[in-house]
Amino acid sequence: MNAEIYDLRGLNCPLPVLKTRRKLADMVAGNRIWVETSDPLAVIDMPNFCLTEGHRLIETLSIDGGHRFHIECG
Repeated sequence: MNAEIYDLRGLNCPLPVLKTRRKLADMVAGNRIWVETSDPLAVIDMPNFCLTEGHRLIETLSIDGGHRFHIECG
């Protein structure tokens, strides 16, 4: 299954989490998305967001200049 890449590089806390929340609200449960961020705090914020909002964080990757999060909509 190919997942969309949602590019949030250049945005700082709390915008990556807020925009990811809005994006996932429009998705069907079980669908997946890659979220790319350059905010260093996202590596803490995104896992906590997924845990508290009922989404599944499948994988976190370090990429050039940031991180990429593979999230399954809960």
